Amino acid sequence: MKAVILAAGEGRRMHPLTYTRPKVMLPIANKPILEHLLIQAKKAGIEDFIFVIGYHGETVRRYFGDGNRWRVNIDYVTQRRQLGTAHALRMAQGFVDSKFLLLNGDILVKESDIARIMARDGIILGVIEAENTEDLGVVEVARNRVIRIYEKVAIPPSNLVNAGIYLLTPGIFDALARTRRSPRGEYEITDSLQLLIDEGGPVSYEKLDYWLDLGCPWDLLKANESTVWEIEPGNLGEIEENVTIKGRASIGKGTVIRANSYISGPVVIGENCEIGPNCYIRPVTSIGNNCHIGNGVEIKNSIIMNGTKLPHQNYVGDSVIGERCNFGAGTKIANLRLNEKEIRVGKIETRRRKLGAIVGDEVKTGINASINVGSLIGNATWIGPGAVASGVIMPDSRIF
Repeated sequence: MKAVILAAGEGRRMHPLTYTRPKVMLPIANKPILEHLLIQAKKAGIEDFIFVIGYHGETVRRYFGDGNRWRVNIDYVTQRRQLGTAHALRMAQGFVDSKFLLLNGDILVKESDIARIMARDGIILGVIEAENTEDLGVVEVARNRVIRIYEKVAIPPSNLVNAGIYLLTPGIFDALARTRRSPRGEYEITDSLQLLIDEGGPVSYEKLDYWLDLGCPWDLLKANESTVWEIEPGNLGEIEENVTIKGRASIGKGTVIRANSYISGPVVIGENCEIGPNCYIRPVTSIGNNCHIGNGVEIKNSIIMNGTKLPHQNYVGDSVIGERCNFGAGTKIANLRLNEKEIRVGKIETRRRKLGAIVGDEVKTGINASINVGSLIGNATWIGPGAVASGVIMPDSRIF
């Protein structure tokens, strides 16, 4: 069986992190979302993949190539205009001639759920029970069949949501060709399925045991929190004397952990990093390749992307820091409001009591700069010495 993975979208709600990469390439435990999905599908028995790429598609091609590193085969088709999921799937029509799996590229699912769906016949929609259905597609079912799929309905008829994983047959392409644009101006796979349902075609469903939808930047933290525990511990680097490592830690090739550093796992550290001396890396932190975490730095429950430098007396908690950032000595990120209430980012309620900042690529700060809770910092922004950054800050801003 083949799997078609939709990986063409930008993911605008993930700004500023997706200004320079597609959403599916955002890292969780030092692997792109798309890689986690590929690995789980391969474990379920799939060896042939079709990636539908578009926005910054070259990033996906460069990273995955032909799939040989994972012992799978990857073909690519390009959706030059992102006109919806149904339109994206039509791009892959020439690659499938029997039942196949369709996966949204920005979700996390497990091998066991994928395998259970693969074992079914006909058209199957993966669903998951959700406490909060806001901004999710809701599925109404009866007698083991799907009877209606709703997109972001105000009063949902059930707590079952569309998980973005489907078992399809080539017959779906006729419905795709007859699908009209949705009110959002896109061709939606859910509209194609509803077309089949309305014509009497059987669409069944399978409940998943595990699913994470990554809609907003802080969702990466939740995904990292669950995924980093599964990383195989090991050390391919160099550890100096008087370093303490407790719990699970994965340390990449060429990385040096300098004296008097304290690492409390689970922690993932990439290749060619310089860690310490005298730093404190707390649980569920992921540090990418070629990073410098220096003297007196404390990091907790955060994602630090490739090439970023936090070299002197910095504090980063519950944050996502983009690539090639450089924080001046004493720069700190607040992650808890004084009243300890849940944090809002712009007009969005995050439902998180602890959240630091979402920082884009190539952001620079001066000495003793401060970043307030729930801030979004656009790419290439400079925050001057002693300055305070707060709220949503556009790319290339200068704060002094």
